[in-house]
Amino acid sequence: MTSTQTRRPARTHPVRAFVLHRPTLCAAVLCLVSFTGFWIAQRAAQVSMVDLLVYRAEGWTVRNAADLYDMRATVHSLPNTYPPFASMLFTPLTLMATGTLRVFGTAFNLALMVALAHLSLRLTGLPRALPRPAAVLALAAVAVWCEPVWTTLRYGQINLLVTVAVLWDLTRRAGHRGAGIGTGIAAGIKLTPGLFVVFLALAGLVTGVRRLRMSLGPLAAFRNDDLRRAAVATAVFAATVGLSALALPHDSRRFWTEVVFSADRPGEVEGAGNQNLRGVLARLLHTTDPGPWWVATAAVIGCVGLAAAVAAQVTDERRLPYARAWAALGCAVTALMISPVSWSHHWVWAVPMALLLALEAARRRTAVWIAGAVVTWQLFCSFMIWYVPHARPTRVELHQNPAQMLLTAVYPLIGVVFLAVLARLTLRAARGPAARSLPRPAEAPRDSSSYARG
Repeated sequence: MTSTQTRRPARTHPVRAFVLHRPTLCAAVLCLVSFTGFWIAQRAAQVSMVDLLVYRAEGWTVRNAADLYDMRATVHSLPNTYPPFASMLFTPLTLMATGTLRVFGTAFNLALMVALAHLSLRLTGLPRALPRPAAVLALAAVAVWCEPVWTTLRYGQINLLVTVAVLWDLTRRAGHRGAGIGTGIAAGIKLTPGLFVVFLALAGLVTGVRRLRMSLGPLAAFRNDDLRRAAVATAVFAATVGLSALALPHDSRRFWTEVVFSADRPGEVEGAGNQNLRGVLARLLHTTDPGPWWVATAAVIGCVGLAAAVAAQVTDERRLPYARAWAALGCAVTALMISPVSWSHHWVWAVPMALLLALEAARRRTAVWIAGAVVTWQLFCSFMIWYVPHARPTRVELHQNPAQMLLTAVYPLIGVVFLAVLARLTLRAARGPAARSLPRPAEAPRDSSSYARG
C-alpha cells in the first residue's frame, strides 16, 4: 500500500465547519447575543435616556403651541437646541409613556446600528471572506460596544439616525434621484451635516473646472453627480426651513436670529464630553471661552480637512484606494472638529472610520497601518474620556492637569491624525502613479460600485 493510499483527509473541527458553511446564521446569533447583552448592560447601568425625554418634551411643546426655546425639560432643566423642524418630527414621541419610549428608543437605535454597519460596508466595499448579511451583522455586533454608540443609546440620542441618513446619500449610485434627500433632512435636524453640502458642491465645482479645461461646454462640464446631490440636499434643507417657518413662525424666527448663535446653549464647552477643538482649547487654556484661539484653529483645520476631503472625492480610486470613503469620512471628521460642540456620542462616525482603517491595513499589510487601525479602535472603545473627574455644577474640567487634558483630547487627536493622513494620501495620489492593486472594485456591492468609481 502506497503512502498516498494511507493518507486520511484532514478533518475540520465541527464548530469551524459549521461557521464556514453557515456564516450568516452564526453572525446573526452573535449579533443577537451582543445586542441582548448590550440591552441588559444598559438596563443594569440604569441609563436615563435623558435626551430622548427632552425630544418628547419638544414634541409636547409643539403640540401645545408653547415657546420651544423657553422650554426646559427633565430634572436637569435642559433646553432645546435643535431647529424647529426637528421638534416637529419629535411630536409622535408624545404618544408613548416613559417606559415604552425608552424601549422604543433602544430598539430603534439598535436597528439603526445594523443600518450603519450595512452602509459602512457599502461605503468601503465588501470583503470577499464574508457574504454581505454576515459581514453586516458581525460588524454591528462588535461596533455597538464602542463608546460613541454606547453613549448615544445611553442618552437616547439621534446621532445614528443622522449618520445613516448622510451615508445613505453618499453610497447611492451615480445619478440616483434620491441622493441628497437624506443629507438635506439631516441638516434640517442638526445643522452640522450641512458641511456635507458644501463638500459636495466644492467637489462638483472642481470636477466641472477639470472638464471645462478639456474643452467641454460649461453646461456639460458642470452637470455632474456631486453638484446634483448638493443641489438636492440644499433644496430639501430649504424645504425643512420653509415648512417649520410656516408651522412655527415665532420659534423659527427666534431660532435663526438668536438661538443658532448661542454656542454655549447645549452645555459647558469645557466639559470632558465635548470632543472637538473648542473643548480641547477650553480645557487647555482653563477658560470657558477660547475665543479667537478656537476661531483661528477651527479655520485652519476646517480648510485643510475640507480641501483634503474634496481632493479625495475627485481622485481616481486607481490612484487612491477607497477614495470616496476617505472623502466622506474626512468631511465628517472636519465637521466634528470645527463644530462649537461635538459631544462624544456625535463620533459614531468611528464605526466606518475604523472599518476603513482596517481595510487599508489589510491591503497594505504594514506594521504601522495595522497598529494604527488597532489602536484607533481600542481608543474608541476605551471610554478614557470619562476616566477624569467631570461634573457639571463644579466645572472641574477647568482645572485639569496635563495628563487629564490628554485623556479628554483623545477623539480630537484621532481626528487630527486622520486628517493629516488623508492630506498626505491625497498629495501622494496627485503626484504619484496609480496604486498597484485595489481589491475593492470587484468586491464592492453592485449598487455602490458606480458611485465608488464615478
